[in-house]
Amino acid sequence: MTTVDRVNGLRVVIYPNDHRPSHVQVIGKGCEAVFNLNCPEESPELRENYGFSQAEVSRIQTALGSRLAHLCAEWSKIHGSP
Repeated sequence: MTTVDRVNGLRVVIYPNDHRPSHVQVIGKGCEAVFNLNCPEESPELRENYGFSQAEVSRIQTALGSRLAHLCAEWSKIHGSP
C-alpha cells in the first residue's frame, strides 16, 4: 500500500497489486472509501463507502478532483497507463 497524498488528514492510497480501473482508497477516522479516478478527463466517482458521511464524501471527492492529474500520474507510475 502506497500513500500518494493526504486529504483533510486522510490517507489517499494506491495498492501496488490492485486492479483496474484506476482508483484510490481514502482511509482515516475509522472509515474507508474507494473512488474511481476516471483518468484523466472526468471527476473522481465514489465506488464504495464504509463510514464516511455524505458531507465528508463530497469534500473528499472535491479534493481528489483538484488533485486528479497528480493521482492519475501516481496510478500510472505504479500500474502503467490508467
